[in-house]
Amino acid sequence: MPEIKIGIIGLDTSHVTAFTQLLNDPDHPHHVPGGRVVAAFPGGTPDFELSFSRVGGYTRQLRDQFGVRITATPEATAEQCDAILLESVDGRVHLQQFKKIVPFGKPVFIDKPLALNSADARAMLELAAEHRVPLMSCSALRYAEALTTALADGGQEAVFGADCYGPMPLEPTQPGLFWYGIHPVEMLFAILGKGCLDVTAISNDGQEMAVGLWKDGRIGTVRGNRKGNNGFGALLHRQTGTQYVDVNSGAKPYYASLLERIMEMFVTGKPPVDPEETWQIIRFIEAVNESRQTGRKVSL
Repeated sequence: MPEIKIGIIGLDTSHVTAFTQLLNDPDHPHHVPGGRVVAAFPGGTPDFELSFSRVGGYTRQLRDQFGVRITATPEATAEQCDAILLESVDGRVHLQQFKKIVPFGKPVFIDKPLALNSADARAMLELAAEHRVPLMSCSALRYAEALTTALADGGQEAVFGADCYGPMPLEPTQPGLFWYGIHPVEMLFAILGKGCLDVTAISNDGQEMAVGLWKDGRIGTVRGNRKGNNGFGALLHRQTGTQYVDVNSGAKPYYASLLERIMEMFVTGKPPVDPEETWQIIRFIEAVNESRQTGRKVSL
């Protein structure tokens, strides 16, 4: 099978160098075969320090170290590739950028978060369906080796509840849990799937907690820490016991596991995550953000 030519939109996150190294360097211990990054549009958001301060360095690294062609527009990148990684760190620009590239009909991975509100998320999913573009968006934590192994180890025994946690710094331009909070939320949905009815959240300077009720009675929680534990993990509750998952214990990088699934989608055209589940994750975070401000239960 010919090597897939991959383009990147947005060079303002460390994910772009991680993905490019995994794809373009065959000597990398976790090399993901089948594709090569060939072109990229730098992008960058002028009012977001964690975007504009990094775009120059990552652009130079991709150009000078990996020989990636730097383009002037998202459209120019889309023209030169077979598939697209939309990596812009600022979720506010994803819909605008996706509108520019979706007419090219290339499969697209959009790095987390898909959007910063459920309306933009729905618009992107509808555009993808209209143009018959395979679209995938998720956190790499969904495919962390320790989590996928723990879920497989359970066999047919159902998980009736889960508690997921991780560091949760806040970023003013990415409201509430849309910044780091999406990681444990993604883990929770990887465990419990779609179908959350409502959420209740509390927040203070050091911690976040959100409790979700699923339509079949399962309960899942997300804890965010701004002090103390800085790792990711989960508890899986089954009938015969509770299983602890230390997400940081896996030897394989999260990005390698995620990229393997992305490459599968680029080849097959079939997203591994149900689009409706992807939308529900964004709506869940949106509802958590509302509840943490009001203190009230919010329906999804």
